[in-house]
Amino acid sequence: MTNAPSAPSDRARALVEGAYDTHVHVAPDVMKRRIDDVDLARRFADVGMAGFVLKSHYVPTAERAAVVRKVVPGVRALGAITLNGSVGGLNPSAVEIAGRQDARVVWMPTVDSRNQRDSRASDPPGAKPPMWAALQDDLRAAGIEPPAVEVVDGEGAVTPAVRDVLTVVAAHGMTLATGHLNAEEIVAVADAAFEAGVRCVVVTHPEFTSQRLPVDVQRRLADRGALLERCFTTPHTGKVSWRRLLDTIRAVGPAHSVLSSDLGQPFNPPVEDGLALMADTLLEDGFGEEEIRAMAVANSVRVAGEDPR
Repeated sequence: MTNAPSAPSDRARALVEGAYDTHVHVAPDVMKRRIDDVDLARRFADVGMAGFVLKSHYVPTAERAAVVRKVVPGVRALGAITLNGSVGGLNPSAVEIAGRQDARVVWMPTVDSRNQRDSRASDPPGAKPPMWAALQDDLRAAGIEPPAVEVVDGEGAVTPAVRDVLTVVAAHGMTLATGHLNAEEIVAVADAAFEAGVRCVVVTHPEFTSQRLPVDVQRRLADRGALLERCFTTPHTGKVSWRRLLDTIRAVGPAHSVLSSDLGQPFNPPVEDGLALMADTLLEDGFGEEEIRAMAVANSVRVAGEDPR
């Protein structure tokens, strides 16, 4: 398998009915997006998907999600917050406000993580760079790029600020996603999250260029109870091969994976097609329908903190 199909099959559409796409980048945003959140909700209704989590690297999205739910009541748009410099980094007050507004996912730092800043990993030839990279370059050139957000101390232990954030995440029953941390940071933060009583931990796209988590680390995290997020865009944009992604899912176990799209970029496929395109690719590679339903539907409902349909 080298490429996903260009359009989902009816079988794949049926397999992802009732799923949440827990990682989408849509308008309004600080960069151009393929579709806005209201139109996306209408498209999700058309294809029978339950909802989506609005991901922004820069702003909280719970208020947006509430408006979308009112406009398109049949689809659950869910809010989130990402702990980059634009919200004060590891800011428990920002997480508390997001929780009170019914945000469902809290991402650890992404573009402002120490790992992402220091990453010297190179994309494979032909891979598309992330859209946020240009914005980060603009902030740096203007002298207003915030400092990197540190999640561990010199001994590799999570900082008090991380523990303060995790306490709030647990209190509101939100999901914690690991953002663009490196392997050692992810393990430390995941362990601390479970100790704090966080109900669900998602390892954000572990195959992404600046993560590249080895299979043994992914297995350890899965054994601890974390879900490994498999994003459509990671192989679609050439950051990892489909072959490697599929083999990793098998090695760690489909029960421990959750499918998401990470879509919304103008040059990528429609957001509402992402999970179904992944389902077709998994079917072609011999995965069973029950395995795909577990990854696409059951586990995404768990991440969203919603009741199954």
